Amino acid sequence: MKRKWMSAAGALVLGISIAAGGGNAMAGEKYKDIVNVAHRGASGYAPEHTIASYQMGEKMHGDYIEIDLQMTKDGQLINMHDEKLDRTTDGTGLVRDFTLQQIKQLDAGTWFNEKYPQYADPEYAGLKVPTLEETFQTFGKNKSYYIETKSPDVYPGMEKELLRLINKYHINKEKLLVQSFSPQSLQIMHELDPSIKLVQLLSYKTNANITDAEIGEIKEYAVGVGPNYTYLNREYVQKVVKSGLEIHPYTVNDKETMVKLIDWGVTGMFTNFPDLLHEVKKGR
Repeated sequence: MKRKWMSAAGALVLGISIAAGGGNAMAGEKYKDIVNVAHRGASGYAPEHTIASYQMGEKMHGDYIEIDLQMTKDGQLINMHDEKLDRTTDGTGLVRDFTLQQIKQLDAGTWFNEKYPQYADPEYAGLKVPTLEETFQTFGKNKSYYIETKSPDVYPGMEKELLRLINKYHINKEKLLVQSFSPQSLQIMHELDPSIKLVQLLSYKTNANITDAEIGEIKEYAVGVGPNYTYLNREYVQKVVKSGLEIHPYTVNDKETMVKLIDWGVTGMFTNFPDLLHEVKKGR
């Protein structure tokens, strides 16, 4: 696997070089190293958090399989964004109130065909909710995984179970990132296994700003941040990168914004359409 994590200092130098007229070759190098995170798989084209979506993300040159975790009543980690079943299955209610066997009876694909008829595929009907374990079994230990502990306060012990599965399947920790909006969850992961690279997710409701103190706190346990792109600016991006942290904004689904963020100096981004980011990286 080619190097995905360029140094933060390198990213900043590239940004400065391009701004100063560093040339197309330098711009090409900068674009090449951008991390392409297939958000919930290629979720713009297939039902999110299904094996089909992850496989499509790979075909579209996504660098990471991005997985959100929830936990069932019987303590199994499943791949699902919401705490509720309602949006992405034909079930209803909270994940934590159902066993894995019950959730495995649900249809996790038909909703997508109904909501996005332009991308509908008869094979999506009847798709099942995968477990994290099944995902590791399907894609193997050397795949690049980007895993989020969702609602960790609702699921005590999910970090320990995540680490158990990582170790059981000998997942390559050099190609693994664990992310969360919860600093506490990431700090638990850091205490359980300091070798795992962590990313602090951030959400801004107005113009993004981050203090030196906040950056310092995050650097104690994480290698990067993942803010929503909506309120970012060049100064924010370059401050983060200059500090030595990576920055992977979410969720960027148009080429114009992708180009702007790369020119600002981001080191990667989440997208529902990894093929679009791949085209941007190739200069198309």
